[in-house]
Amino acid sequence: MAFMEKPPAGKVLLDDTVPLTAAIEASQSLQSHTIVRRYSDFDLLNNSLQIAGLSLPLPPKKLIGNMDREFIAERQKGLQNYLNVITTNHILSNCELVKKFLDPNNYSANYTEIALQQVSMFFRSEPKWEVVEPLKDIGWRIRKKYFLMKIKNQPKERLVLSWADLGPDKYLSDKDFQCLIKLLPSCLHPYIYRVTFATANESSALLIRMFNEKGTLKDLIYKSKPKDPFLKKYCNPKKIQGLELQQIKTYGRQILEVLKFLHDKGFPYGHLHASNVMLDGDTCRLLDLENSLLGLPSLYRSYFSQFRKINTLESVDVHCFGHLLYEMTYGRPPDSVPVDSFPPAPSMAVVAVLESTLSCEACKNGMPTVSRLLQMPLFSDVLLTTSEKPQFKIPTKLKEALRIAKECIEKRLIEEQKQIHQHRRLTRAQSHHGSEEERKKRKILARKKSKRSALENSEEHSAKYNNSNNSGSGASSPLTSPSSPTPPSTSAALGLSKRCKERDICITSTSSTSTTTTTSSSLASCEHRGTCPALVSGCEWREPRGLAQLYPEFPKRNFEESQNL
Repeated sequence: MAFMEKPPAGKVLLDDTVPLTAAIEASQSLQSHTIVRRYSDFDLLNNSLQIAGLSLPLPPKKLIGNMDREFIAERQKGLQNYLNVITTNHILSNCELVKKFLDPNNYSANYTEIALQQVSMFFRSEPKWEVVEPLKDIGWRIRKKYFLMKIKNQPKERLVLSWADLGPDKYLSDKDFQCLIKLLPSCLHPYIYRVTFATANESSALLIRMFNEKGTLKDLIYKSKPKDPFLKKYCNPKKIQGLELQQIKTYGRQILEVLKFLHDKGFPYGHLHASNVMLDGDTCRLLDLENSLLGLPSLYRSYFSQFRKINTLESVDVHCFGHLLYEMTYGRPPDSVPVDSFPPAPSMAVVAVLESTLSCEACKNGMPTVSRLLQMPLFSDVLLTTSEKPQFKIPTKLKEALRIAKECIEKRLIEEQKQIHQHRRLTRAQSHHGSEEERKKRKILARKKSKRSALENSEEHSAKYNNSNNSGSGASSPLTSPSSPTPPSTSAALGLSKRCKERDICITSTSSTSTTTTTSSSLASCEHRGTCPALVSGCEWREPRGLAQLYPEFPKRNFEESQNL
């Protein structure tokens, strides 16, 4: 695509800071996509990552017996552990090699070639610039490329050109975006690194700055060379050593001053880290103000997107300052965030600032303001001597556009934090219910519920059949005179009897005058239903007796007729 060509409609803008996870399974993945990789692909990736100087646990290769089931299962576990180590490393997980390995569909383009095409198109209209060499992989961003430049009439002077594609947080209109990019060279501040030239189109931006041989603040901490690849410089430093206390205080105060200046101007930043702070003598100067205009995601987005209280760009800057201060103090980034306990520091005032920005309480309750940090003992007594007056004039119309874009960026962050929070709750619930202890509890509860349900059903059926027997026997009883003997067919109102499958049960009802026994009709009715009526008040169990013992005179024919009824 040419430099001034409009981007194609429907172009997907990816957030490269979204962490990727990988699981090796025996069947296809149920997640977003499935990739097929051979062991040789893992071996090639491992060889490419050797520049980082890390010892990665890739399982060894085996030529004989590599199709055995036990060996395949063991290798699967080893490769899973290998991917876990890579994806949990913040620098490795963001590098282009790993992204292409895990997500080849979205990271298949050659961004260096695209950047060269864009820069070549630009130089057709600006012949005074000339490319000396590409600075390959000196930064961590996949879609941001750097070139060493020179001016033709000043061949000894070196400059750095940075080209970057648009990101997912680009909410400015094309016109406002281009105007703000071209406005950056007019920004003058003692702690902002000066932009020599800037231009943009609808799909990317191009900026030129002076090349600094000393490099950035991160190069000072890690004692690395600015032109080396990012993985080689920062993945595995040879010596871990923080800065001196006076350097921490001075650099920290300068960075806080420029952050306050940008916040007062309403200019969103959100990209503070040690590689975006250029060292010019004993002065720190902020880099890459264009990142927020391009909509690029922050390096630490995977950290602060976990905490719902860090939901504004001002609080993001403060949280990122905590990361930077930790790196200046201890010579390395924190292993995890939030930080439970801090190692010994040159001063307790340093620990106080770190606790206010990186501790568990700070991440849950919210970040302090930049003004509050400037009043803390670590920075309040630092005197800054500078004669340069800050100057950055932004037209009112563009200020309004920046305000709207800032709100949209924060809204996307809040939505992402909400999704992460819901996913975390779901994961915890699944993990809780999938544990062995919970499974045992559910089995015990299911058994108790089954027994209780069976008991309730039995009682319900018994009561139902008891009521049915009482009503049926009373309706079939003929009227008799008090003096006449009680016939067998009318005795259901006084007593009940039944044969229950395995044994005969006789239930009698006791009154104040006499005791009667059940009739053949009640016996037949009970035997026909096959259930035993419930024991009612005033009834007692008696030994089972057959019909022949109870009623010797009871004819067999009448019994069969009652059964038919």
